[in-house]
Parts: sequence; C-alpha cells; structure tokens
Amino acid sequence: MRIRRNKSKTPIKMPALDELEQEYKRTKYVARYLEVLRSTVFTLITVAAVAVLIAVLLLPVLQIYGTSMTPTLSEGEIVVSVKGSTFETGDVVAFYYNNKILIKRVVCQAGEWFDIDSDGTVYINGEAVEEPYVTDPAFGECDIELPYQVPESRIFVMGDHRSVSVDSRSSTVGCVAEEQIVGKIVFRLWPLNEMGFVH
Repeated sequence: MRIRRNKSKTPIKMPALDELEQEYKRTKYVARYLEVLRSTVFTLITVAAVAVLIAVLLLPVLQIYGTSMTPTLSEGEIVVSVKGSTFETGDVVAFYYNNKILIKRVVCQAGEWFDIDSDGTVYINGEAVEEPYVTDPAFGECDIELPYQVPESRIFVMGDHRSVSVDSRSSTVGCVAEEQIVGKIVFRLWPLNEMGFVH
C-alpha cells in the first residue's frame, strides 16, 4: 500500500472553529428550509385535492346556460349546489338529462296533482299557487294530460321563464327521478355584484 505525501510542503489550513459553526448553521438552515418547503407543498396538494373532492362530490359548482330560469338565474352566472336527497317545493335544483345538466324549480312533489291553465296559473291539488319568482306566467310547452299526478319517487320541475322553459310539462323531459338530481342550487358565486343565496 502506497501513501502519498504532500510534496509541496505547503501546510494544510484547517478551518477555524467559527467557520465550522457558520457552515453547520448554514447547512442546518438549508435542511430546515427544504423540510418546511416540502411540508408546505404537501399541505397545498392535500388542500387542493380535498377542495376538488368537495366540489365534485358535495358542492358541485355549475355555470348557467340558457334563459329558462330568468329572472332568478341568468346565462353566464356561476352557482354552487348542495348534494341531498330531499327537496321542498320551491327549491331550485340541478339534474342530469341526456348528458346535460338542467336547472329548474321544484313545483310539485310525488303523489300531488299538477294543473296549469291557459294564462299560466299553476294549481297543486286544485289550489292556485303563488309564485313570486315568475314574472312571465305562460302555459308553455305542455303535452301531458292535465291534471297530472306526479309518480312516486319523482318531482315535477319547471323553469321560472315559463314561455321558453322545456321542463316536466313536456313528456320529453318528464318528472325527475331522485338518481338524476345533482343537488339544490343554494348560492350564486358570479357575478360578484349578484353574489348571494338563491331563492
């Protein structure tokens, strides 16, 4: 085994104690910084994943297309819906229909009788219904036999803009089954000047 010797005869300079301490502190700081950075990135990814899951599973965010719900909801507005299984008359709900999501208002529950006259007045179980959210009542596209009884486990829905809305009055759409429902529309996010609860 051969041992190399320092032929230059230049003495090897050993770092001073304070230099060693500074280097130790710097290395420790870098290690701590990287640990905090890693932890922050992990936390942000976790929060983002949870937010996506909540948005998809519990609080779907939807954008309004069309004019069937004016004046309550207008085209381009962004709303939040809440998943649930029970909906009351007057609730605004989103539901799947032919690979699209439609938004309408619950007008009649399972087992109740729906009727509408030529001027657009709605009757539930023979009594006229007050609908302050409707500004333009109309008979609309209606090809069902009146009066109509809502089948079990279904809800009868209509758009607030009655003259243009295609809804449960049309046999094409019909009544909405529980499994079709995305959720109840509860809050408007956009535009900011209209932000607030949806009634």
